Amino acid sequence: MTTRQRRNRPLLVVHTGEMKGKSTAAFGLALRGWNQGWSVGVFQFVKSAKWKVGEEAAFRALGRVHEQTGEGGPVEWHKMGEGWSWARKQGSEQDHAAAALEGWREIARRIADQRHGIYVLDEFTYPMHWGWVDVDEVVSVLAAREGFQHVVITGRNAPQALVDAADLVVQMTKVKHPMDAGQKGQRGIEW
Repeated sequence: MTTRQRRNRPLLVVHTGEMKGKSTAAFGLALRGWNQGWSVGVFQFVKSAKWKVGEEAAFRALGRVHEQTGEGGPVEWHKMGEGWSWARKQGSEQDHAAAALEGWREIARRIADQRHGIYVLDEFTYPMHWGWVDVDEVVSVLAAREGFQHVVITGRNAPQALVDAADLVVQMTKVKHPMDAGQKGQRGIEW
């Protein structure tokens, strides 16, 4: 490969581990992509569709900036399902599994269409860990993706096959956290 080809090779990035910061780091990469003019697609799998997180508001604003001025790249933000981790929603586990699988299938269609320059699959390790989405299928689709499409996957318990397939893996580990001393989550820090 030439230097240019090596510099412009799309990456599969995995942010995993027990500590906070996985999604935050992924959104930082998406911001860099937006600045390069790439189409940004964010797909949240576990966080409730009702949660209003700061990153979503910021990226939606950046999408409007792009639409109005042409600066940066287009942005799409999608909540996949009803949110499954901390507060179960109505419906059975089979309902949630089906919604997660359909969310993955939509992403696979977009990858086949080369729709985005960077994909953030936030908390996507959970549906794979729970067996709702087949890890081998995910790895196969991501390995075969064409064009210039970076994919960042976040969440705890990243399956080993995904880790093995990734170009860059970050393991977030806790050294210290204010919640250990009784601090509650704060606006601007946790959401």
